[in-house]
Amino acid sequence: MNHEPKTNNIFKVIGASSLGTLIEWYDFYIFGSLATIIGAQLFPSDAGASALINTLAIFAAGFIVRPFGALVFGRLGDLIGRKYTFLLTLVLMGGSTFLIGLIPSYQSIGYAAPILVLILRLIQGLALGGEYGGAATYVAEHAPKGKRGFFTSWIQTTATLGLFLSLGVIVITKNIIGAEQFADWGWRVPFLLSIVLILVSVYIRMKMHESPLFSKLKSEGNISKNPLKESFSKKSNFKMVLLALFGAAMGQGVVWYTGQFYAQSFIENTCKVDFNDSRYILLWGIAFATPFFVIFGAWSDKIGRKWIMLTGMLLGVICYRPIYQEFLNRTDVSNVTPSEIKEVSAPIILRTAIHDATHTVDLHNASTAVRTAKHESGDSLVTTTTMVSLLDGSSFHKVQVDTLYADASKAIGHAPVLYKDKKLASNDFWVFVGLIFFQVLLVTMVYGPIAAFLVELFPTKIRYTSMSLPYHIGNGVFGGLVPFVATLIASFKGSTPLSGLWYPIGIAALCFVIGTIYLSNKRDENVND
Repeated sequence: MNHEPKTNNIFKVIGASSLGTLIEWYDFYIFGSLATIIGAQLFPSDAGASALINTLAIFAAGFIVRPFGALVFGRLGDLIGRKYTFLLTLVLMGGSTFLIGLIPSYQSIGYAAPILVLILRLIQGLALGGEYGGAATYVAEHAPKGKRGFFTSWIQTTATLGLFLSLGVIVITKNIIGAEQFADWGWRVPFLLSIVLILVSVYIRMKMHESPLFSKLKSEGNISKNPLKESFSKKSNFKMVLLALFGAAMGQGVVWYTGQFYAQSFIENTCKVDFNDSRYILLWGIAFATPFFVIFGAWSDKIGRKWIMLTGMLLGVICYRPIYQEFLNRTDVSNVTPSEIKEVSAPIILRTAIHDATHTVDLHNASTAVRTAKHESGDSLVTTTTMVSLLDGSSFHKVQVDTLYADASKAIGHAPVLYKDKKLASNDFWVFVGLIFFQVLLVTMVYGPIAAFLVELFPTKIRYTSMSLPYHIGNGVFGGLVPFVATLIASFKGSTPLSGLWYPIGIAALCFVIGTIYLSNKRDENVND
């Protein structure tokens, strides 16, 4: 008897599953893409670097709860079906994202702002914990044997395309309304737009039918009565869960988030590259690399999943530090010589009282600022910003902050010179794109085959639960913590800008060793059980 609904052809299945999953990733990643701006909205204006670290911690919280979402929604998916479970996750994700766009700033409601955003991020994490396993399982259970790597790889593109879409919407919105308005209120627009995308996706998914393999199990009365117990109390199945986590998923997770999210954070916050340039670099790199998800997924049907994934991890271990050192080298403007300079703008001087942090004077040359400050009561800061344009087409802002004391006997205090808002020369821009492309290529190697790999490890009746947990611990916890942990490590006293890379390098190396020893390279195992 044929249990597959007539209207459910494989291309409709891929389209409906991929669109919904893409939108969920879009919703999830807007927050990370706007971490710097959101941090300024959620925390006090004098929070400094801690605002970014706290915002990244809120971002990471959404990843930490993903395994719990995998357990909750994985169980539902194995009990009531794949379709309605990931419809529910889609609604939860979309509603939470929309509400983040409505939450007032710290200036309006104080610390209630970050607390509310944290709650919504936790709901997002729970929802995403149920979404991916459902979508991957749904597609795999429709795919013909021997082509599961190819068909599930379309689902794998959605995480990167969701990031691509979020970056695109952010850049377009910022360019339309301007940088100042975007930082003030325009950052909310990408969050609010998600509700339209969610409604479209829910409508499409409502028209789909249940997975044929699950429908067959249900009609025969063979669905699991307790998916959690069967997944984790049975020794042989639990062994597969652990192997999936430590031999594949955790390495895949750190490669994914290093090559895309940490790369963006590093380029923008460590290298101080201009907001638009940093996002255009990532957009081009992602655009060039995305087709390789499908290429490596299809290739894994022919040669197996194991060595494609492990090769991607090994290349990350070897190449990350040289790549990020190159980012630093090409954005180091501290030794620019006069012969390289094309033009220097007139300095803009801003004097700020230290104690009340209110602007007391906005002047146009440094000498006037110093003279005026000597006649004002109280200590103050004078910030001198100069734009420097170079002959190669690049530019940057040079920022000097001086402390002026009311006591004339004290010498002026000079802070280290800061270089920020760097616009890259054309050659450097495309080198950055190439380095991002290579990192995303590694992402496609580890991520393209992994859905088929996970699906094939577990039998149908507990597949949603069993595959979701290792995936979301590996991807959500080990991987999702990369931006936060790496940034935190790099902030420790005595650390270098590259110190944070030891976290993803260490995890990927450990996973490579475990996977090499214990992973099998078999294909199409158990998928029809």
